[in-house]
Amino acid sequence: MPGYLSGMTSLPFEVRESPLAGKGAFASRAIARGERIIEYTGERITHAQADLRYDDDSMDEHHTFLFTVSSRTVIDATYEGNESRYINHSCEPNCETEIDRGRVFIFALRDIAAGEELAYDYAYQRSGDETEKEERQYRCLCRSASCRGSIMEPKSAFELRQRAAAKTRTTRARRTLSSSGKSRAR
Repeated sequence: MPGYLSGMTSLPFEVRESPLAGKGAFASRAIARGERIIEYTGERITHAQADLRYDDDSMDEHHTFLFTVSSRTVIDATYEGNESRYINHSCEPNCETEIDRGRVFIFALRDIAAGEELAYDYAYQRSGDETEKEERQYRCLCRSASCRGSIMEPKSAFELRQRAAAKTRTTRARRTLSSSGKSRAR
């Protein structure tokens, strides 16, 4: 694949001040749909280490360069990270992330014009007990037509996940009851 990841040293974007938040990544050339733009790199740490490094309770506004890879691993791009950490959130993203064998890559969701800011949907998972302070900390500044007002996943997505988990628990419980009933019937 041509570009940054195949050995060329120039990125298809540049980092500069963003109207969305702090610094952002802006396409320095046209980027084709499906193009792998960059790998999200940084120090690989545990969730417990990330919690020790960043105390959301003491922050007025959430600001970290963390990317969850798995239930055990988080990438902290503050340490050993690259320019990928400047790709901001948008509720109408032009990029998406893909985790492949523990590595995180950022791809173009659609054709991106030179000068356009790159963004993907952070979609932080909700726990269901978010406070007003947390809603403020995780507010979205993308100003897109479909902005949901938060960099957290839509509440509807959280509710779907909760229903799916409940259904899975119910199905497992039924299987357990069914199989334990069969063994008693002998």
